[in-house]
Amino acid sequence: PDQEQIIALGSDVVFTTGMSASHGEDVFASVKEAGVCVLDIPSSASLNDIKEDIKFIGDATSNSDAAEKIVSEMEKAIEEISKIAATIPEEEKKTVLFELFTTSADSPTIYTCGSNTYIDEMISLIGATNVAGQEEAQWPALTEEAAVAMDPQVILTADMYTDDVINVLLSMSGWENVSAIKDQSVYQIDNDTVNRPNHHVVSAMIEMARDIYPDYYE
Repeated sequence: PDQEQIIALGSDVVFTTGMSASHGEDVFASVKEAGVCVLDIPSSASLNDIKEDIKFIGDATSNSDAAEKIVSEMEKAIEEISKIAATIPEEEKKTVLFELFTTSADSPTIYTCGSNTYIDEMISLIGATNVAGQEEAQWPALTEEAAVAMDPQVILTADMYTDDVINVLLSMSGWENVSAIKDQSVYQIDNDTVNRPNHHVVSAMIEMARDIYPDYYE
């Protein structure tokens, strides 16, 4: 980061993430020395992390009440979703592959969400099972063979790089016998709402829930 430009902006507070760091060095040392408060927010691994971050930002900007209101609205929506999920019979619960990046000739792997991620938690709260939920890595790269063997009943994609991604997924060679492909249960989720750990993930949850269980979440 260009520390001189950051200082010149005259901010009271600068929020950073792990992506702002470089080789373990304090790349904001000059900013701090200039008297600017630098607050680092690690990437959220859970919905609770997201709520705590919102409250933290609220406290840091003297907007605690507004932050608490946002968190309260999140909790109400999540509670409503969880109540509906509890009504779904076990035999109707579905398995889901959530993909962030679709396999191609140039990149023969599928990036998905594993354990200890807020997306995995969201899938569970909806009443479904993440087929990659047992993967230890938060964001594992699966081979096509591994993904096919998981035989998801639903595929959700947040891939924003592949043109016409739904039809690409539906027509991939070797995937013909995957349940989600046979049933054409492949849906695109808004990338902005699902990939950014803030209160808008609730909108992504609702979108995902309606795609997976349209009858229950009508």
